[in-house]
Amino acid sequence: MTWIRGWLGLFACTSIGFAGISRAETVHGAHLPDGAQKVAENRYRVEQDFDTTVKHYKTVYPPANYPRTMIVNQPGIKAVHIANPSGKGFEGLNIYQTNEEVRIYIVPVAETKSKKKK
Repeated sequence: MTWIRGWLGLFACTSIGFAGISRAETVHGAHLPDGAQKVAENRYRVEQDFDTTVKHYKTVYPPANYPRTMIVNQPGIKAVHIANPSGKGFEGLNIYQTNEEVRIYIVPVAETKSKKKK
């Protein structure tokens, strides 16, 4: 009987995606929504609208821990920056909408940081 419960548990986990955990892609440690398509280096197009994408990132990167800055908000163009305070892997994300298309730019960690001379 134990093996039946094991198989049922495995079936339940795979059918609900391991209790709701998304297996979405990450780039430089930054989470991308399901269905994101690469359009250039560190730039991705998403299928969702701007508000849905921002809402998605509120659950992935809570605003209390990942500060947000509205970059622009005018007719036809919206953009928000989500900072990564740890700076590990990526400095932040820019989510922007223009021409009815939503894209995400992953701001990579600067490869060279200014070093102080001794």
